[in-house]
Amino acid sequence: MTAGTNAVKIAIASGKGGTGKTTVAVSLALALGDQIPVELADCDVEDPNAHLFLSPTLTHREPVEILVPEVDFGRCMFCGRCAEACRFGALAVVGKKVLFHPELCHGCGLCALACPEQAIQEIPRPIGWVEEGQAQEIRFLQGILNVGEPMATPIIHRLKERTSPERVTLLDAPPGTGCPVIETLKGTDFALLVTEPTPFGLHDLRLALEVTRILEIPAGVVISRDGIGTDALERYCFEAGLPVLLRIPMDRRIAAAYAHGIPLVEAFPEWNEAFLGLYDAILEAAPRVP
Repeated sequence: MTAGTNAVKIAIASGKGGTGKTTVAVSLALALGDQIPVELADCDVEDPNAHLFLSPTLTHREPVEILVPEVDFGRCMFCGRCAEACRFGALAVVGKKVLFHPELCHGCGLCALACPEQAIQEIPRPIGWVEEGQAQEIRFLQGILNVGEPMATPIIHRLKERTSPERVTLLDAPPGTGCPVIETLKGTDFALLVTEPTPFGLHDLRLALEVTRILEIPAGVVISRDGIGTDALERYCFEAGLPVLLRIPMDRRIAAAYAHGIPLVEAFPEWNEAFLGLYDAILEAAPRVP
């Protein structure tokens, strides 16, 4: 296996859910855990599930808060400057009332800066938390967004702040191509895109690849459920210059292990070498990694 692992950050992503993204992330972490220092951060903070496969012992938990405005009505002149400054519509001034919609607030603080009377102060509002622990040889982190909260990116940002520059960091991204995925991908050395050879898989792979190219992050593909569908996915990867680094076949036994929460490399130890080879292929394909 290739040496030189400090500060390598690999995002495991997919354009849609259900492709086997977490299966790949967990299996890669377990394969590397016996060889080099590694950590896995579950950035799917709306629906984290990596813990179901790793059963980590959690030893640390801290809240994640954003700063939201609180109006001092003794000083407020109801001029509406705060509402004009808010790009997200979180504030509205109606007559002698200031209406605040916390679910729209991004915690940017612009309303407080715009207030000529200094009638706005910022107070913390919890939106979720991050947890940290250990799963076998793997340092494990996960974020959890409070039910009903719309903004996942502050929690993902906090998770990434807690990762270590002395470990290989695997970031299990949320599905899709929205803001939480972009926040997960930013600053990583490589994006491992997990897809399946179906029309839906191909469509969403195109979207995910476009995001990585906008962010200028090199990418490679893992094909899950290989053997179903057509060869359209393979042809697209070839034409796009997108390397296929691993194929996981459509196998009822793999699906059964997943349903019971058993990681692929534990259910089938012969896959351990394949995931070590996947890591070597990532290092070769990631030009920013020394």
